[in-house]
Amino acid sequence: MQFHVAGESDEKTVDSSSHFAMTQQNRQAPPAPMRMALGMWALAALAYMVGFFLRVTPGVLNVELVRDFHLNAAQLGNLASFYFYFYAASQIPTGIANDRWGPKALIVFGTSLTALGTLLFAVAPTLPLALLARGLIGLGHGVAWVSLLEISARWFAPRIFGTMSGLSLSAGTLGAVLAQAPLLAMARAWGWRASLAGVGFACAALAMLAQRHIHDNPSERGYRDWLPPRHPLRGRDVLRGLREVWHWRNTALLFVVPSGVCGAFLTFTTLWGTPFLVQQRGMTPAAASWMIAAMLVAFSLGSVFWGRLSDRWRLRKRPYVLGAMLTLAGFTMLAVWPGAPTALLFGTLLCSALGSGAMVVGFAWAKESVPQRLAGTATGVHNTGVMVGALIQLPLLGWVLDAMWDGHAAGGVRLYGAHAFEAAFGVLAVWVGVALACVLLASETHARIPERVD
Repeated sequence: MQFHVAGESDEKTVDSSSHFAMTQQNRQAPPAPMRMALGMWALAALAYMVGFFLRVTPGVLNVELVRDFHLNAAQLGNLASFYFYFYAASQIPTGIANDRWGPKALIVFGTSLTALGTLLFAVAPTLPLALLARGLIGLGHGVAWVSLLEISARWFAPRIFGTMSGLSLSAGTLGAVLAQAPLLAMARAWGWRASLAGVGFACAALAMLAQRHIHDNPSERGYRDWLPPRHPLRGRDVLRGLREVWHWRNTALLFVVPSGVCGAFLTFTTLWGTPFLVQQRGMTPAAASWMIAAMLVAFSLGSVFWGRLSDRWRLRKRPYVLGAMLTLAGFTMLAVWPGAPTALLFGTLLCSALGSGAMVVGFAWAKESVPQRLAGTATGVHNTGVMVGALIQLPLLGWVLDAMWDGHAAGGVRLYGAHAFEAAFGVLAVWVGVALACVLLASETHARIPERVD
């Protein structure tokens, strides 16, 4: 799978590369009407949005899940992280499947699997079944991002791909915002199981809409396809590409970066932010959910801002460094001064979330760092790195909290002291610091397709 991020000047030289040359007939076809292109994008974005909604539900429903499944912090963290295990494992196969069957098939399959997992989670009587359900949700949502990027790259001109990537991430983040106070209100009105069952049925309806209305290529409707035709890779070619992509220094560095810059944000907003805000800052669950929602909005705005800034500057490193520094500031404060004045702490957390949105720059940077025949592989590897941080950090922070638990509990839910949270968030701060160092060590690509194609 290959995507191209380019500015106006790059479009003049695209045809000189065999990987980006279009047939004469396709070049002469008119671009798809914006309304039609946005319609295709919107359906794919809805599938991505639902996955984000389900990703953060353990944080919103942490009290209910701990009570109903009799969990400690490590077990709750593992339940949340099962989503990320399966999501991360799906990334490379998703890129291959996208090249072979196209984004429509993946969106229909993934959304149907998400529906199944959500319905299973809603009725799960035991923790093992709940873990399986979370895994199915993660696997189903794992295809959504790559498919959404493919739809964006085919239906919209290359010069705005960076912007569409930011808007796509923002659309997904909106799902996580809706999973805060609105989900909490639904759970109180109808119970958490009935609420999630309703989401599962909505996913099934969305899968049917995608099957009926999404088209993989604009050429199917007589419009210009902005990506060149490509042939599916054979299995041995995929394995060779996976080995080869690591020969480029930026691949490893950019694999680590989002595991900190984005992973810490995901870990906080997915699960451990709400218990901290309720137990240590004295907020109500509803107020805490609004705070997490505000961070998600800041992350969403940041993804659009950093994507646009990177395209405008034609630089990848500088905006990513700035974003990583903001992220580090927030998690350092959580680790060393969690009792800071409310306005200062929350303001810093919002800036940290804004900075985390810089992770969107990494997708373009990663594929510009390798020969273009490896661009799809590099994208899959990079997206796996995004998830690695959260899938490790979620249970790891739970283990730290349990190790420092002083025995206090209320209503069957463990209460953790300030030192426990400081130690847990210290782990995140160190991880983000390592990520920032990797950004500084990575080589700038100046938003250009590499000349080497060997």
